[in-house]
Amino acid sequence: MKRSFDFATALVGLVITSPIVLVSAIAVKLDSRGPAFFSGPRVGRDGVVFKMHKLRTMRTGADKAGPAVTSGDDPRVTRVGRFLRRTKIDELPQLFNVVRGDMSLVGPRPEHPDYVARYTPEQRRLLAVRPGITGPATLAFIDEEKMLSGGRGEAAYIDEVMPQKLALELRYVEKASFGSDLGILLKTAGMVLRRPFAA
Repeated sequence: MKRSFDFATALVGLVITSPIVLVSAIAVKLDSRGPAFFSGPRVGRDGVVFKMHKLRTMRTGADKAGPAVTSGDDPRVTRVGRFLRRTKIDELPQLFNVVRGDMSLVGPRPEHPDYVARYTPEQRRLLAVRPGITGPATLAFIDEEKMLSGGRGEAAYIDEVMPQKLALELRYVEKASFGSDLGILLKTAGMVLRRPFAA
C-alpha cells in the first residue's frame, strides 16, 4: 500500500511541479556555470547506494571541495541556490527517485556513504526501509543549515545533529503507519509553504 501510494502521488507531483522545476532549472543555468541538476550518492534500502537528484544549488565541483553537509554560511552555495534551499524547491526532483523506487515520500532521510560508515549497529537498522524525502527528523531539523553555521559545520553535524536525527528516525521506523505518514506529509507541506514568507 505504501509503495503504491508513493508511486501514484510522486507521479502526480512530478506533473504538477514540473513548471516550477523548469523555471528553477533555467534560473540555475543563468546564475552560474554548470548543469541545472545535481545527482549525489546516498545510501538506500539494504545499504544499496543510489543517485539522489536535486536542482544544483552549489558551484560545479563543490561536492569535491568540501563536506557533504552544508552550513548556512557555506560559500559554495550560489545566489539562486540559497533561495532554492530555503524554499526546498531544490528537493522536488527527488520525486523522480520515489517513482523509481529508490526513495519513499516519508522515511529516514538518506545519508551520504561517508556518514553511514559511522553508523552504529543500532542505527544501521534504518537501512531496512526505503529512505524518504521527508520524515520526523526532516521536520525537526528543517533549519539545519542555520544550526551548522559558524565554522563547525561538519563537526557539529557528526557530533550533535546526526545522532539526534537518527534517534528520531529509529523511533519513526518502530511506529510507522500509513496514518502517521499522512500526518508528516501534511506538516511538511504546511512548513514548506510558509518558508518563502519566513524571515
